[in-house]
Amino acid sequence: MKDKTLYVLHSNICKALANPIRIEIIDILNEKELSFSEIQELTSVLKSNLSQHLSMMVSNGILIQRKEGLNSYFKLTTEKIGIACRIMREVLIENIEKQKEIINNLKY
Repeated sequence: MKDKTLYVLHSNICKALANPIRIEIIDILNEKELSFSEIQELTSVLKSNLSQHLSMMVSNGILIQRKEGLNSYFKLTTEKIGIACRIMREVLIENIEKQKEIINNLKY
């Protein structure tokens, strides 16, 4: 039987991404490192909730956290995470367009 460890790890990353706030955070951090307060300002997420999301993303290897004095800064561990999310968004848009086409064909 084949070792399934890679599938389990892949699944864990997907679970960590399975939240709209986390996907928004990835989108925001796609091009630059930001502080906790900057991320909070851009997402309008409560501090305690944002802290939980960021901690989970750090523990799953999606984000890197850097502390400077009292401030915490976050960035993607690799640009490939942002690329993967953009590809999934493209798939979503293609699926919506196909469904729209099916609906339009049913109307006539």
